[in-house]
Amino acid sequence: MELPERVITLLRDAGLTVATAESLTAGLVSARLADVPGASDVLRGGVVSYATDVKTSLLSVSEELLNRTGPVHRAVAEAMAVGVCRRLHSDVGVATTGVAGPGPHDGHPAGTVVVAVATADGVAAEVLRLPGDRAAVREGAVRGALELLARVLEPGALQPRAERDGSS
Repeated sequence: MELPERVITLLRDAGLTVATAESLTAGLVSARLADVPGASDVLRGGVVSYATDVKTSLLSVSEELLNRTGPVHRAVAEAMAVGVCRRLHSDVGVATTGVAGPGPHDGHPAGTVVVAVATADGVAAEVLRLPGDRAAVREGAVRGALELLARVLEPGALQPRAERDGSS
């Protein structure tokens, strides 16, 4: 089973929905998930937050945090993942931010990527150093985000929604 199909199956089996907050990937994570038949059962939508002010206005990432760290930072990716959950009323949020290249940005070399996944149980994030040209870095970021999402969703990692909130 391909990674996007695995993620959709894990979400469906757990009774969870997902939303994406994407900067350098500009919607590619959502697109990969939407390529899977039946994705509409779990995919709520996505926010392309390529511009820093969109991270603040749509995803509620603190302007102070962005001013202090810049957009390529673990805390920013974590805030993006949490923010998209709130904005799109999803159980799980996945975020990507980074530098696709070809050159550095805000002191980070091309290939620096941060991915994050937020759930009711907390937030997981990873900093990736990806080789290659702009297209390769963006594809690597998608893969990294989906791999982290799959790990977080593995059976036993989360409780089904009904058990978390007492609904039946």
